[in-house]
Amino acid sequence: MGIHVERLWRPKDASGLSRKDRAPGRYRAYVPDELGDRLPIVSTQAQGAAGDALTVLARADERIGSRGRYLNHLLVRSESISSSWIEGNRVTPKRLAIAELLHQGPQQALDVVANVRATEQAVAGLAELARTITTDDIVDLQHIIEPRLERGLRREQNWVGGPGWSPLRAAFVPPPETEVPRLVDDLARFVTDTRGNPVIRAAIAHAQFETIHPFIDGNGRTGRALIHTILRRADALRNVLIPISAVFADDTDSYIAGLTAYRADPPALDDWVTGFARAVEEAAGSAVKFADDITDLDREIYDRLVAYRRGRGVNPAAPRRDAVLLRILDTLASDPVLTAESVSVRLSASPQAAHRALAELANAGILGRTKDQRGRLICWTADRHLALVALTERGK
Repeated sequence: MGIHVERLWRPKDASGLSRKDRAPGRYRAYVPDELGDRLPIVSTQAQGAAGDALTVLARADERIGSRGRYLNHLLVRSESISSSWIEGNRVTPKRLAIAELLHQGPQQALDVVANVRATEQAVAGLAELARTITTDDIVDLQHIIEPRLERGLRREQNWVGGPGWSPLRAAFVPPPETEVPRLVDDLARFVTDTRGNPVIRAAIAHAQFETIHPFIDGNGRTGRALIHTILRRADALRNVLIPISAVFADDTDSYIAGLTAYRADPPALDDWVTGFARAVEEAAGSAVKFADDITDLDREIYDRLVAYRRGRGVNPAAPRRDAVLLRILDTLASDPVLTAESVSVRLSASPQAAHRALAELANAGILGRTKDQRGRLICWTADRHLALVALTERGK
């Protein structure tokens, strides 16, 4: 439960606002209750759904196993693309990967790169069990996503949805800015704790974060990154990241409706936890399928390379295990966009050997060549690996 507080809308600077948005009036901002650290009581049905989801997570993590270290590069990027997709920022996996490697590209792609960094930080940094998560940690996470904004919690009222630019016509008005520090401190304590079912904890923490809406921008992407912090801290996942944002992006109406129901009077907590648990199960299934598809693809492109070399009379047709060619193939999921320089540095090979290997893989139809507007080659891309990310991000 929570309470509504009445506030007065009287914009200080009404220039550029429509007549309706300039009009003063009273609106109600929603202030949720603090969570504390213990999980709230949910129905038997919701508990069962969360328990089933936790079992599915464990099985998926065990099945993927050590392959997760190889696959998480693409899974994190699928998650980040989908999370940004929900916010209206749509970028392809290939464009994202090129912008990430070359540190340049359209702003849309660079924004998703920032989301990748935040997701990685949420898993690698905040997921350490011995670490106490603080408000500053959450602020840092958002600042990675939105570095162009002033660092810190919001110091003004914000709102979500609705026509125009006024809280009087908004779909939802989060708590006043004066309540935000207290509520985020409470949320940080809740995220730190690992007792109980982590699927329930992740569901509630995410909905609470979206309800507080503690930043001017980047709330959705930050809140979804925290889901992975909770699942990893509680040891629900050890090897792999599940692309849960792909599930949300595939049905944004249900996702938003669930968040809205969480703050209803009375709150539909059971419905939200049950829906969230189902999304977790679906995401885990997508991760397993992705892992199997990548394994099949890696085997197929190896056979393709051998057939290509045999057809050209190269001896041996199967490259030696320490050949640069195979070392590149072995890491295409973790490094789907390459330059001769990046391969040379990563594999400790000469630039000439790296270039020859990349050219041969391109000639074999395994890598694509990407050129700039002047027709100059800028990188090679593992397009079929990146295409699997596109499927994962749509929850297929």
